[in-house]
Amino acid sequence: MRSEAEGSLLRISVSGGGCSGFQYAFDVVAEPSPDDLVIEHDGARVAVDDVSLPFLQGSRLDFVDDLIGQSFRFDNPNATSSCGCGTSFSV
Repeated sequence: MRSEAEGSLLRISVSGGGCSGFQYAFDVVAEPSPDDLVIEHDGARVAVDDVSLPFLQGSRLDFVDDLIGQSFRFDNPNATSSCGCGTSFSV
């Protein structure tokens, strides 16, 4: 996010698709939408739309940099199962 325009934030959403039924999506946006919940922590700002919020309620998001690369990882208590790569889930 340091290379993005001042005030930009990460938008996280959930949509139908992926191998397990739902998939996470990430976008960088200049400003939140009126129906977004904006969460700030340690200078990072994340926006979640009101449709995706129930799917992400109680989730923990981490950025991981390991031998296989860099990625976001979710610990989502709402997911009953997920795919092997962790980018899709079912409820």
